[in-house]
Amino acid sequence: MQISTRTGPRILAILGPTNTGKTHLAMERMLAHTTGMIGFPLRLLARENYDRAVEKVGKGAVALITGEERILPKTARYFLCTVEAMPVAKQVDFLAIDEIQMCADPERGHVFTDRLLHARGRSETMFMGAETIRPVIRKLVENVEFDRRERFSTLTYNGSKKIQRLPSQSAVVTFSAQEVYAVAELVRRQKGGAAVVLGALSPRTRNAQVEMFQNGEVEHLIATDAIGMGLNLDLNHVAFAALTKFDGKFNRGLTAAETAQIAGRAGRHMNDGTFGVTGNLSGVDPDIIEQIEAHEFEPLAKVFWRNARLDFRSVDALQKSLRRRSDDPTLILAREPVDEIMLDHLSHNEDVARIATAPDRVQLLWEVCQIPDFRNIHTDAHPRLLTSIYRYLAKPGSKLPIDWLGEQVLRLDRYDGDIDQLSSRLAGIRVWTYVSHKHHWLEDANHWQERTRAIEDKLSDVLHERLTQRFVDRRTSVLLKSLKDKSELMSTITANGEVQVEGEFVGRLDGFRFIPDETDAAFEGKAIASAARRALTGEIAQRVKQLETDEDDKFAVNGQLDVLWNGAQVGVLKKGDTVLSPDVQVIDSEFFDGPTRERVRTRLQNFVNAHIEARLKMLTRLRDCQLSGPIRGLLFQLNEGLGCVPRSELESLVKDLSDEDRKALAKLGVRLGVETVHVLDALKPDPVELRGILWAVARELDALPELPPAGRTSVPNDRANSKGFYLAAGYMPVGPLAARVDMLERFAALLRQKARENDGKVRPDPDLLSLLGCTVEQAEGVFTALGWRAEVTKVKKSELLAKEAEKKAEEPAKAEAEVKAEEAPAAESSEAAPAEAAEAEASEAAPAKAEDAADATDAVETDADGDELVEVKFFVRVDRRKRGGAGRGQRGPRQETRGKGGPKGKGGNNRPNQGGKGGRGGKPGGRGQAPEKNNQINEDSPFAKLKEMLAAKG
Repeated sequence: MQISTRTGPRILAILGPTNTGKTHLAMERMLAHTTGMIGFPLRLLARENYDRAVEKVGKGAVALITGEERILPKTARYFLCTVEAMPVAKQVDFLAIDEIQMCADPERGHVFTDRLLHARGRSETMFMGAETIRPVIRKLVENVEFDRRERFSTLTYNGSKKIQRLPSQSAVVTFSAQEVYAVAELVRRQKGGAAVVLGALSPRTRNAQVEMFQNGEVEHLIATDAIGMGLNLDLNHVAFAALTKFDGKFNRGLTAAETAQIAGRAGRHMNDGTFGVTGNLSGVDPDIIEQIEAHEFEPLAKVFWRNARLDFRSVDALQKSLRRRSDDPTLILAREPVDEIMLDHLSHNEDVARIATAPDRVQLLWEVCQIPDFRNIHTDAHPRLLTSIYRYLAKPGSKLPIDWLGEQVLRLDRYDGDIDQLSSRLAGIRVWTYVSHKHHWLEDANHWQERTRAIEDKLSDVLHERLTQRFVDRRTSVLLKSLKDKSELMSTITANGEVQVEGEFVGRLDGFRFIPDETDAAFEGKAIASAARRALTGEIAQRVKQLETDEDDKFAVNGQLDVLWNGAQVGVLKKGDTVLSPDVQVIDSEFFDGPTRERVRTRLQNFVNAHIEARLKMLTRLRDCQLSGPIRGLLFQLNEGLGCVPRSELESLVKDLSDEDRKALAKLGVRLGVETVHVLDALKPDPVELRGILWAVARELDALPELPPAGRTSVPNDRANSKGFYLAAGYMPVGPLAARVDMLERFAALLRQKARENDGKVRPDPDLLSLLGCTVEQAEGVFTALGWRAEVTKVKKSELLAKEAEKKAEEPAKAEAEVKAEEAPAAESSEAAPAEAAEAEASEAAPAKAEDAADATDAVETDADGDELVEVKFFVRVDRRKRGGAGRGQRGPRQETRGKGGPKGKGGNNRPNQGGKGGRGGKPGGRGQAPEKNNQINEDSPFAKLKEMLAAKG
């Protein structure tokens, strides 16, 4: 020991490696004095030593002062603080600074240097730290006594080890929260659990995690370099998973002294310790190993410093005083600290610059800028918060508004979410805890201190629970220990498929698949998978036998193209040779061998075949009937189209059908419509769903798109769906709508009837609207898609009103006739609702249509006789030869005759029933005279019903 001859207060520098009892000595010396104060580098250490002091001298004698936690009894004599929060103006008999080598830290070094230069006890001052700081202390502090302490135990390097081979009571050190979590997750899977320690944790959370480790609940600790600063743990080994860290500016390698500070936590008191590397690291530089084992490091020559005599005359003067350099070359200017960065940021704010013009306002601004950014999120959120606080406080006599402060705190008073969310809220509440200790900023500061502390404690407890849930798997620990001891594992399966091993739930059995518990990673290891296999092998064999003997009602297929057994997925439908014969692929299971898998597949394939045969009998009989010629080709196409094919695609086959073929088709339930050829029974809801599934399987989709609701006569035409999908569902895309094919045929038939009754002109009236349950605008789009074009004609208003009145008078009789004649086998009872609603809506609107037409022009127009004329929109048939392609899901209407009759020339004729010159199968007629029709209506044609309806009307 080097003794000073100077009389007066004693100054000691207790230097040496870790595990030398320096902090313990300082605590003993402080409590030997009447009053004392110690500054620690971490609030975790301050809290730990506060608890120790309380145990010895009682709560009333001890104070705790950190940035966000203050316990200040009126009778306090001893003060445990973070270095930044030390009330250095307070006179105490004993004063100490721990980890004084932190003077060389780029971020916080200037604070430690300030304490080294200016903080003193009345009777005794003590600096504790590494030997490397000795030259600096000797140069900057006069009359210092140096005391070198030797380590109680040895520290030895033992190379690289995989994490699963680390000995018990080990710590794995890395340098970011995400890396800590990743390593802890790996240790949980392989070792059963780990405690975690990070500097960002609250003391309450950290203590709870360390307690698990100290009590032996877990054998491993995953930490940042926070454990390097004086935490006393029962560690045997420290393994570095990383040797680089982000120092606030750059990623850099650890120095030998920093590595030794962390590695030195291994070996408690007289127990020797070891250190090494793990993970992706292969080793440590031999020179660094030698320095650590010998505790000999390159001494420090310079430390960081910042001027403490600040100029508050203006913001610019303050900034200049902060950046003033020292005349002593040992003291180098601190890297720009966070508070200076905040000052620069706020000084560029126009409102702040306008306010901060007087010394007291500048001093307040500097005080606000020193609010720590515990969240450390590197965004403009913290500067915005500081700006708001400054604006409120800068008003004369102002304090922070209670409502605003309450709103900020309330947002953090939540305890849901994951670890990162809870950690973020915990960091956020620490900001307000810090603010709450600024008594001159708040009304009732004690209330806010209690409230923020309560929230922090609750968040700390919940975070500890989340950390334990995530990184401590007691089930894994139990099972691994049992397997290690070669003990027999007790495994059971409950009636609902829950799998339990050693009495713990670890997953469930769904069909033939084992699904591990989502919060349980134990079964990712080979040993745990083996334990599950013991429990499930016999169960799987029994389930296969049960599947083979169960009736078909235990099976089903769904819109995800799955084959289900008792509600569990056991197979998937795949494309087969034909659309009506899909294949089945068995869901793989680790418990299946080849023969077992084939047994399951055979049973599932038999069910699927029977299911299709039972529900699509109307289609399978088309496939199986023995017919030849054109009808055979048509039936093949109809089967491939799942019972619904556009007429245009089959026109050549339809033309070649004989009368006998048509009768055979009628007996098979096939309808030769104007727009489609379809199987009427296939339009019922149950066949439609299965048809949709088979359509999706044949096209190798992942799932069946959403089908139109059962009973709807039309739905909006979603262009994202293909024409084939709508046809498989029994619908035909026509303009803005997809119409059910049976109702579309009735719509087309009624459209032609009305055209004949009105000289080839049609208006979208309630009769038409009700069939498709659509609006006038949608009907006009359907007209266009079916090959009708709009024409605006001027007609006498009186005649238009007369026709409307006549039509309205005929409606009751017409409705009665339609009820008697109408048959729609494919429609469910629910289909009537949308159609009737649309018809009612259209009927209510009918009286107003003539008025709307009359008001279509601004000026009244009359004919030669003085009758008022109005413009009315009609639709007329477009000659098929003049129409181009109607786009996806649209086709032109058929010719009225099967020949090539019809007028030639641009635009065709407005009257499609009028004969044309040179038309095959017709004779040239005079102007306006239609050719005579002698064709008989086939009894299976959609027009047969129309004929009956006309006859009923007389």
